[in-house]
Amino acid sequence: MSNLKFISAVEAASLIENGDLVGFSGFTAAGCPKEVPTAIARRAEEQHAQGKEFRIGMYTGASTGDSLDGALARANAILFRTPYQSNPDLRKAINAERAPYFDKHLSELAQELRYGFLPKPKFAIIEVCDINQKGELVPTTGVGIAPTIAGLADYIIVEWNSYNPKELRGFHDIYQPLDPPHRREIPIYKPSDRIGLPYIQVDPKKIVGVVQTQRPAEVGGFSPNDEVTERIGDNVALFLAQELKAGRIPADFLPIQSGVGNIANAVLDSLSKNSHIPPFEMYTEVIQDAVIKSIKDGNIRFASGCSLTVSSPVLEDIFANIDFFRDKIVLRPQELSNNPELVRRMGVITINTAIEVDIFGNVNSTHVLGTKMMNGIGGSGDFTRNAYISIFTTPSTAKNGLISSFVPMVSHMDHSEHSVNVIISEHGVADLRGKSPAQRARCIIDNCVAPEYREMLSDYLKLTQAVHTPQNLENCFAMHREFAQSGDMRKVVWKTKQ
Repeated sequence: MSNLKFISAVEAASLIENGDLVGFSGFTAAGCPKEVPTAIARRAEEQHAQGKEFRIGMYTGASTGDSLDGALARANAILFRTPYQSNPDLRKAINAERAPYFDKHLSELAQELRYGFLPKPKFAIIEVCDINQKGELVPTTGVGIAPTIAGLADYIIVEWNSYNPKELRGFHDIYQPLDPPHRREIPIYKPSDRIGLPYIQVDPKKIVGVVQTQRPAEVGGFSPNDEVTERIGDNVALFLAQELKAGRIPADFLPIQSGVGNIANAVLDSLSKNSHIPPFEMYTEVIQDAVIKSIKDGNIRFASGCSLTVSSPVLEDIFANIDFFRDKIVLRPQELSNNPELVRRMGVITINTAIEVDIFGNVNSTHVLGTKMMNGIGGSGDFTRNAYISIFTTPSTAKNGLISSFVPMVSHMDHSEHSVNVIISEHGVADLRGKSPAQRARCIIDNCVAPEYREMLSDYLKLTQAVHTPQNLENCFAMHREFAQSGDMRKVVWKTKQ
């Protein structure tokens, strides 16, 4: 280790100047650096106090921990940010136009950086659990775009976080495809295949400093399942069990992708409990608490992902039983975990969460009332467009029934009706395959919409007749307008021609 230069986080932050572009490792709060971003935020505050500009461009894998996104947002230190976020302070800055943000499919960022579509980072800041003089960086619990930014950056700052055991070496499969016109097929044919290195190989000369830390991941806990999330989970499991029985899913089942959050955890719990669904594999982005429990129970055979986004007790359990999990989990760069080629090849069944859905099957994953960014599209598009069966879940209402998650027209569209196969709420399942727009509308209203909104949306359908898509342009956003004005979509009154 004599060739490695150990520095403090403050010294590392002093290397970064106003306007620099910085790439960070990790995916969600898992695997993200913590000490150096916090020190950069303090440096920004000091520069601002002196009347100087200090903001950096930020590339990450996905969302990050509060020590990264939160600290830099509060310090007003963000020149731009991509591709996904979930921090409340950063969200406020984005929606106040204090932090320019562009939303991207997660599978695309690494390759677009290599293509030169986006300016390359000057610095890469990467969290590792081990490092050596040969430039072998072993990531911690999340990979993200770390291999690409490490290769493109002029300088690398390493956060060596000893909270994560060195024995994580071997959990990672680090591989980057060649760029066109030299790209070949990615030789992954089942979730457990490994094709790369167990570490990120970098030029040791680019490492300008190693900051030693011992910080736990900043992954928050998950809320317990409630009646709504349990019913959604049970409806997903029932639908897939019926597809299996009908022979539309192979008898030994197919890999599952599930998004992040409480609904995703509830869905995985229900899948594991359903006796008609055999043990299955995951090919997903985020490996959550429910996945780990199901692996231990024998209901999930293997999980491939980009990060271990688990609560602290679950992560400590993994570390304590690391040899048990070694042959059951692999962590990949998001360019592989979200790769459309692999999703389609393996026949991945995808399950993602919607903010709102319109009665024709278009899905909004990102915006509130069409204008305010929530988190971002994440990997939902990567998976949905290439799924064996694409499923979206959502509670039928929000804010104690004041908002219907089902509306005549989504206020922002991330996934069109052409990509969405199935919608599931706590009330039931709308299988949209092979249905016309009018048939889809009737199916969604009858099966997924909350009872208090069914008559309202049925009346909407009557406003326009004898057309292919019964959409009424005078009323299609009336529910959104009503909520903006009165705070209660239930009060909407449709305009009719006199």
